[in-house]
Amino acid sequence: MAKRKNPSPELDSVYVLKLVMYLIIGSQWLKIVTHSGVQVPIPVGALIGLLFAMHDHFAIDRKIEYAVLLVAMFIGFWVPLGLQLTWS
Repeated sequence: MAKRKNPSPELDSVYVLKLVMYLIIGSQWLKIVTHSGVQVPIPVGALIGLLFAMHDHFAIDRKIEYAVLLVAMFIGFWVPLGLQLTWS
């Protein structure tokens, strides 16, 4: 029988860097403001972060990555981060 080769574990520094990346990307919003003052927020950072999390090679802690994205999305909604596009 051939032995399976175990994948190399992810370094702690790489894991922390990924969590910081998800926190920064997940907090980005695109806020479209119309001429009447109506604001339409779109969580583009959370969508991009979900794509990153789904295509991650080390999908061991995907639930944690989703949780960080969700928390970052709520923080980014209340804190003025991201882009604001004024529609005239």
